[in-house]
Amino acid sequence: MKFILRAAVFHFLVLYAVHVLGKFVVLERPGHRECISISFLVTIYIVKIYSPDLTQLPFLPHPKGINIQSKPAFNDEGVIQVKLNDPVSLVCTLGVTKAEEELVWLRNDAAVLLKEGNNKNRSSLCVTPTYEDNGAKFTCHQKGNSTDQVSVTLNVTFAPNISETVEVTVEEEDDLVLECDTRANPLVSSVTWSLNGSLVDLLADGLSVINNGLTSQLTSSKVKKTLHGGMYTCTVDSPMYGSSSRHFQVTITDKTLKFPLGPMIAGLVVVGLTALLAVVSRWRKIVKVTHRIHMWSTETD
Repeated sequence: MKFILRAAVFHFLVLYAVHVLGKFVVLERPGHRECISISFLVTIYIVKIYSPDLTQLPFLPHPKGINIQSKPAFNDEGVIQVKLNDPVSLVCTLGVTKAEEELVWLRNDAAVLLKEGNNKNRSSLCVTPTYEDNGAKFTCHQKGNSTDQVSVTLNVTFAPNISETVEVTVEEEDDLVLECDTRANPLVSSVTWSLNGSLVDLLADGLSVINNGLTSQLTSSKVKKTLHGGMYTCTVDSPMYGSSSRHFQVTITDKTLKFPLGPMIAGLVVVGLTALLAVVSRWRKIVKVTHRIHMWSTETD
């Protein structure tokens, strides 16, 4: 009899839900959007009522589920596209609950320090992205329950910071080192060096270029005034931000005779110590000679 009553109640609830709500319902979770049959949904909830052990069903919204909202919004993969220094607002909320539950924020698995009162059922973060925040993952979960958590990741875009002119002075036959910052997101597509408006000839000009993804370095050993002086330009092309350049005004001065101060000081110290040791080793003889001179002077008086 009890089984028949349960079956009747089950069918009544399914038919009523379909009649009132329609055939389907859309469930949204961060990075996910699902369309589920109403009859299937009600069936699962009734199964949970009669079988309390079935509490962790991934396709059902947990009554205390964690949710993150962001501005700018994240995409289906949970990634927030944002420019350098543009503020990002993150709000983490806990589903319907009568008690105050504490929320925890993590940045790359490290706890974020929250102000008092900003961690009860609802917690917000304001992030001003820097270079180091590119790829940073922010995770929110209930304290003591990290199984139900939601994460978003920052994709911070920025252009190379090279828009300036630098003056460089170097003596002839010294080394020349010019460095251009090419750090960018997305990565730059090309880096070129020019001298007085023409692309540098690495072989003919005795130059070398090293690119490591963060900087581009132009170097030359034993520079010559007639060959290496002038305006150098580092031009960087970005697929998002276009072209930008840094200029280096290089002046080659005549080689000056450098006084070897260090070796000379060392030589004077060695000479002084040698003289001091010579005096100490012959001190007794010096005292005897001085005493004889003094005695001789007294006798003659």
